[in-house]
Amino acid sequence: MSTDEITVTDEGGVRLITMNRPAKKNAITADMYGAMADAVNGAQDDKDLRVVVITGAGDVFTAGNDMGAFLNPQARMGDKDLPVERFLRAILSAKKPLIGAVNGMAIGIGTTMLLHCDLVYASDTARFSVPFINLGLMPEAGSSLLLPFAVGPKKAAQMLMFGEFHSAQEAQEMHLVNEVFAADTLMDEVMTRARALAQKPPAALLLIKELLKREPESPGARMARESALFADRLQSAECKEAATAFFEKRAPDFSNC
Repeated sequence: MSTDEITVTDEGGVRLITMNRPAKKNAITADMYGAMADAVNGAQDDKDLRVVVITGAGDVFTAGNDMGAFLNPQARMGDKDLPVERFLRAILSAKKPLIGAVNGMAIGIGTTMLLHCDLVYASDTARFSVPFINLGLMPEAGSSLLLPFAVGPKKAAQMLMFGEFHSAQEAQEMHLVNEVFAADTLMDEVMTRARALAQKPPAALLLIKELLKREPESPGARMARESALFADRLQSAECKEAATAFFEKRAPDFSNC
């Protein structure tokens, strides 16, 4: 599915997905959800793409769901064929690193989708809100589980029960955001980091993300899992290239690994 309201550009191993409906504060329609799902899923099978970045056009990340479309009585959350559900499954199951670049207001799904991103960067003008309670609705995107894990149970309760706005600085302090930048430098900073991440050993990067996203297990079980992977990686082409580059005093090149 494609739409002019989602733009996708690929460069330097990075796929940039932009919600491009600034006149409507990038409120997300069904077609936009479908296009983003296709863009995220398509990146997983493209060997030239290593990282996916999601942002919004203009000075807003997204105002959340387009309420006119979302309140359509024929649309029911939980229907796996709905574009919104396809998008949520795409970001949940993405094997490659996801980065959120929040350039302004991030309301509802604009905040909850960030819980599925591996890294989140924000402009100093960003504001975050999960206002489901104010609409008589329930949290979505797994946020009732992931938000307490990210910011702590008390802070998550405050955010979900009051639905208030939080500044970029507050979001960084509660560990919802990695770093905050001036609005006019945000995308340069994000793309610099995304391109650097795209140069890392790709298979090792996927394995690290998989470990971080795994269900909880005992420390002993996780240690055994890591040790097995460590031993296997010692024989990998990526490790051999890194070692060769070290001894040859050059930057490693993992493009052929």
